[in-house]
Amino acid sequence: MRSSTGLRQYITRWVVLGAVATVVFLCAVTFLVLWLSQPKAAVALMEPAEMTVIPAPSETPTPDPRLLATATPMAVVSKDGISIGSFVQINGTEGDGLRLRSGPGIDDSMRFIGMEAEAFEVRDGPVDADDITWWYLVAPYDESRSGWAAAQYLTVISQQP
Repeated sequence: MRSSTGLRQYITRWVVLGAVATVVFLCAVTFLVLWLSQPKAAVALMEPAEMTVIPAPSETPTPDPRLLATATPMAVVSKDGISIGSFVQINGTEGDGLRLRSGPGIDDSMRFIGMEAEAFEVRDGPVDADDITWWYLVAPYDESRSGWAAAQYLTVISQQP
């Protein structure tokens, strides 16, 4: 019994209250440190979101098939009579030939030189670039000989019936 009496001398209600107070104090300090170390919420600093309203698609009207059957595409014909599907020949280069280019413009790369009086079929155009009217030509005997040519050096070949 001696040991329990000696233990009671050291454990008094003041020691127990001191231990409880120490635990409460340490918990409060831990909570305070954790609460102060959290980053502040930036919700108040954020700008309101922008919203873009996209209208719902509308129904695309279907054309009347009777109107489509009677419609004919309008062909573009130049003042010199050049149009898509016509045949032209190179003329007016004084034997130097005409540069046919990869695109309608003098800055486009040259594909080949068409010779004086050489015949071509017009497949596209006209395109106005660099103050020049351009037509896309294809040689009827060789599809690889094609390119954009300046209209001022082209003459329509008259087709006889």
